[in-house]
Amino acid sequence: MNFFFKSKQKGPVELVKATHEAMAKLDNGEHQRNKANDEISKNVANMLSILREGGADKKVPDVTSEQVAQLAQEIYTTELLPLLITNLSRLEFETRKEVSIIFGMLLRRKIGTRQPTIEYLLKREPVLRDLVRGYENPDAAVFCGNMLRDRPGLPEFFNFFDYVEGPNFDVASDAFANFREALTKFKAPATNFLNANYDAFFEKYTKLILSSNYVIRRQSLKLLGEILLDRRNFHTMTRYINYSDNLKLIMNALADKSKSIQYEAFHIFKIFVANPNKTPEVYNILRNNKDKLVDKDGDEQFKDEKAFLIREIQKLRAPAQV
Repeated sequence: MNFFFKSKQKGPVELVKATHEAMAKLDNGEHQRNKANDEISKNVANMLSILREGGADKKVPDVTSEQVAQLAQEIYTTELLPLLITNLSRLEFETRKEVSIIFGMLLRRKIGTRQPTIEYLLKREPVLRDLVRGYENPDAAVFCGNMLRDRPGLPEFFNFFDYVEGPNFDVASDAFANFREALTKFKAPATNFLNANYDAFFEKYTKLILSSNYVIRRQSLKLLGEILLDRRNFHTMTRYINYSDNLKLIMNALADKSKSIQYEAFHIFKIFVANPNKTPEVYNILRNNKDKLVDKDGDEQFKDEKAFLIREIQKLRAPAQV
């Protein structure tokens, strides 16, 4: 009679240790590298199982098992997260996906009011920096993007201006999604960032609006409208609409052949018109161009708002003194 015994499942400490040992073999020959990848894949899958079975993916993430706590602590202590992220593109496709899931589950984990993974990451900015730079590698980009979704901060933000215009559509789209979230979801840090980096930010942002890529132009105009209309960004909005070159940029977008571009530009244009404290330069541009405003095809709301703005512009009389 043959007896088959199920091999003992590795515990959290053993799993993390075995993963470190396997990661060290990725630089060996092809045979050793393949064996190492198999071992890493198996260990990562088991880590994910521990987190799921222990309740780390529940809606109340602080209700978790002792094994989850032990695994999380071992991952922090041995610096496994930075190692996995740095080598993400070298892992199997399914393993990359599982690493990104583990990252998200750990990020959301709480102990009372504490979020230990966020505390851990805030002391290790290079980890987040490596995630951002993951957009430079198509094999790792989308998975790094997933891990950045609920990030506590976003270093090297200006790199995103290059990533959103990259040649790979999927990578560029994912980068823009994170770019947008950083500016709209995390409101307080975004407001502080815009206030501190206004000139550098809009120098680059203007290039997105002028991009030869239709999708980037439309998305950039839409996002700009969201940024300017957020009450937290009042200071940024005021600076933006007081600058006549910005008005010219938006008026050129109003003349675009694309109705979608026109529509997004219109919602920014009306902020200039509605401003009761227009600078003389902005005032004169609006007054001098009021006869060029022609009704555009579109939905009824667009027409009604356009009619209102035309009436406002027609009230502009003598040129303002510069």
